[in-house]
Amino acid sequence: TNRTTGKDEPAGLAGKPDLAYAAELAALGFVTLAPDYCRFGQYTIDPYAMGYQSATMKGIWDHMRGVDLLASMPEVRRTAIASIGHSLGGHNSLFLGAFDERVRAVATSCGFTSFAKYYNGDLKGWSHSGYMPRIASAYSADPRRMPFDFSDVLRAILPNRVYVYAPLEDSNFEPSGVRDSIAASGASRSQIVLHQPPGTHEFPPSARERAYRFLSDTLGHRPPTGA
Repeated sequence: TNRTTGKDEPAGLAGKPDLAYAAELAALGFVTLAPDYCRFGQYTIDPYAMGYQSATMKGIWDHMRGVDLLASMPEVRRTAIASIGHSLGGHNSLFLGAFDERVRAVATSCGFTSFAKYYNGDLKGWSHSGYMPRIASAYSADPRRMPFDFSDVLRAILPNRVYVYAPLEDSNFEPSGVRDSIAASGASRSQIVLHQPPGTHEFPPSARERAYRFLSDTLGHRPPTGA
């Protein structure tokens, strides 16, 4: 998600066409909600002034309120709610799935790797004010001191299902660390579906098509006639 365009990018109103997945899913008959992450797009609030210790936790809270909204809508099946995202949206979708069991499926693109293999264990990218500053202040940005890893996030989502797109040339999230995290989660291959073809830190049509099929199959969704 682009900091400037925010929600307009997944909604297909600005930014990269390959990240307009909310618009594409709506065309397939899904009810979609594309919220801004704090300090992205039009959402200029300061989560720390509100008492939060991380922007990540504020994002989780906001996204859970988004699930409340979806669950209140008569056109939404409460047993068929999912989250999807790329990069920042990819790990925020996982965090939401870990905290909210109403999210029955998660599709994450280029969204995570094990902390030990994130830039060879340099966690500065996770510890600035846009994510979790306490990774530095409380745990010295040291993967060995971290109280959780993405294997734990994935385990918290189970038995709900996860689709993981982790291309082999992703420069942000080291691909073998993705495999390590999935293996350590204890999930079966049917619970976490991993797609690791050649590719860079993008969400190309082939991966989006697989993600949409995964969501449709997991949620029992059938596209409208003519879609």
